Amino acid sequence: MQAKVKGCRACPLHETRSNTVFGVGDPGAELLIVGEAPGADEDRRGEPFVGRAGQLLNTMLAAIGLDRGRVFIANTIKCRPPGNRDPHIEESMQCRPYLLRQIELIQPRLILATGLVAAQNLLERDDSLARMRGRRHHFGPERIPLIISYHPAYLLRLPDQKGKAWQDLQQVAAELGHARR
Repeated sequence: MQAKVKGCRACPLHETRSNTVFGVGDPGAELLIVGEAPGADEDRRGEPFVGRAGQLLNTMLAAIGLDRGRVFIANTIKCRPPGNRDPHIEESMQCRPYLLRQIELIQPRLILATGLVAAQNLLERDDSLARMRGRRHHFGPERIPLIISYHPAYLLRLPDQKGKAWQDLQQVAAELGHARR
């Protein structure tokens, strides 16, 4: 599947990418973290969450007793949109089958959607992040529990929102039986 993603030309994003960003981590992970789209650092390295936002994500995971290597991290789309813009709906729809197949193969116990684009894509809704976070959702016919939180890049810009993100992480930890205080 990773080779199929690497050769994908379904949308114009393939023209400007350096690398596809398939995902990384434990393919049998209990927790699947879904981000929005690759940024410049991710495009260069071909791996999600490797810049400052990735460092914050690693710290957040450690705070609830999880290591980056024990989760699987993917994005809603696999190529970087120019200028780090949000993906267009057509681009998300072209990549959606790849994300759905990743979820099917990983069979996570829990999905954490980070950011508005990821939440809207997974739930196929256009609600605001404020309306969606703080509640337990379910994904797909398997009704995989899904928690929505802020994207780490957003938290770097607005650190006063970290308290709300901590609440979301506590929900993740409780769901997985890793509760810490």
